[in-house]
Amino acid sequence: MAALIISGEVIFALPFHISRFFRPSLLRVFDLSHAELGAMQSVYGVVAMLAYFPGGALADLFSARKLLTTALLTTALSGPVFASLPGARGLWCLHAFWGLSTILLFWGALIRAARDWGNEQKQSSAYGWLDGGRGLVAALLATFGVAVFSSSSPDVAAWTPEQRAAQLQMVIYSYTGVTVAVAAFVWWALNEPVGTASPTRRVSLRKRDIVDVLRRPAVWWQAGVIVCAYTAYKGIDNYSIYAMDVYGVDELEASTLATLAVWVRPVAAVAAGFIGDRHQVSRLLGVCFGLLAVLYAVMANASPEWGAVWGLVATAVSTGALVYALRAVYFALFQEAHIPMRLTGTATGVTSLLGFTPDVFFPPLGGYLLDAAPGPLGHQAYFLLLACFAVAGVGACFGFRHAVYSRAA
Repeated sequence: MAALIISGEVIFALPFHISRFFRPSLLRVFDLSHAELGAMQSVYGVVAMLAYFPGGALADLFSARKLLTTALLTTALSGPVFASLPGARGLWCLHAFWGLSTILLFWGALIRAARDWGNEQKQSSAYGWLDGGRGLVAALLATFGVAVFSSSSPDVAAWTPEQRAAQLQMVIYSYTGVTVAVAAFVWWALNEPVGTASPTRRVSLRKRDIVDVLRRPAVWWQAGVIVCAYTAYKGIDNYSIYAMDVYGVDELEASTLATLAVWVRPVAAVAAGFIGDRHQVSRLLGVCFGLLAVLYAVMANASPEWGAVWGLVATAVSTGALVYALRAVYFALFQEAHIPMRLTGTATGVTSLLGFTPDVFFPPLGGYLLDAAPGPLGHQAYFLLLACFAVAGVGACFGFRHAVYSRAA
């Protein structure tokens, strides 16, 4: 489980951690607008969408040890290219490459291996420990990255463009080295039988079983839940920019805030898993979405006069906790929907194909909103959009419950 937890976060360090925790510097070094970076990230989403379903099928057939290790090493190959600070065309190609390397051989294998690890009574806890552990790894990586980034001088405002670029390169190289080291750890820690396809699991690729997954209404409602939850997760990427534009903090303080929000993830995820095992996961998700809608409305109308930086920290941490609670257990809905274990990879491919579409549409949409109305007004539109998705998430939870329990009745 430790190998699954660590690899499950480290593989996304190069594609996402740089843009999440060091977004202001990334935009300056590469001379990008919010919309341009969002469009590049949407390329990742398009390629990932094409990879989710075949990746889920592969997860039902092949060893998790081989799939995860290969994916980590392949992703690490992009590090030196990224650190060379390629132009816009290079960044477009990198995002497309990451969409393939982090999903095709990795995602389905990770989710299915985690479900294998938990028994029927502990599905929420299994995913809670997975995401909570990933959150701890993310927080440690982010803290490490901030330390590397500020190693030459904490006075970011006085940096020259060359200094800023050099520090960002150091972060990229550091994350690349960590990715290679984790690939070696996964190969050593996982036994070959973990994830090895058995004849029973191979049947999941038969046409009738794929059709079985597609004909389940609960699967489609679960995909809707993931869409709304993942949109909220993508929203965290702009917390550092929000802090700078609305509250006037500097780049280092903004990166520190984004890192602080990540530190709540381990506690929120494990707590959500614990609660989900004792109560219906769909109800827990509905409550989280409802609270998020309220907090996003508050963030849309917030100003420094409301409590200076303390108000910013409180809302960032609270929304972060709810978002990570959602992420921790939405795959535990498989158990509530009575998806057979042998179909986990295929069901993961279907729900991920639709559920992670925010990778495609949300970055360019969010970037457009921020560029169209620079400053507080753009962030107001941004968080109102997130509030609308949270309300839709409440509706998706109701739809899921109706599909599962009306059928059971």
